[in-house]
Amino acid sequence: MADTGTNAYGEISQLVIRKEERRLYLMANDQIVRSYRISLGKTPKGHKLYEGDSRTPEGSYTIDLRNPNSDFYKSIRISYPNPEDRELAASWGLRPGGNIMIHGLPNDVGDMAFAYKGLDWTDGCIAVTNEEMDEIWQLVDVGTPIRILP
Repeated sequence: MADTGTNAYGEISQLVIRKEERRLYLMANDQIVRSYRISLGKTPKGHKLYEGDSRTPEGSYTIDLRNPNSDFYKSIRISYPNPEDRELAASWGLRPGGNIMIHGLPNDVGDMAFAYKGLDWTDGCIAVTNEEMDEIWQLVDVGTPIRILP
């Protein structure tokens, strides 16, 4: 659980991701409290259709888990797939995948952290720097809504 989930503007009411902008916004009501440059899945355009497509999903979800022991510094999980995502993948005879996270850099990155900046390198997750992940970790609670837009 986050320390407080609050800041000078109040509680974070939602997260908004704009994939085309490569931005994650923390919102307190309609006000942007924080903004982060993000990395997406290796195939960034379009909604995630099935496991292994390297796309980041689009739609409305919630933050449903916090993982302090992630392979990618720290992570918070997005509630993908929702029922519509499952139905869409099933219509193709495929699995929707899961474990879509907002996370930091790989634990073994060492001195190469700079090489990740500005690249889409995940398997469908949303990545930020470890310092930014610390800030998000402090401000965002389980149950916070998240909207992922094209």
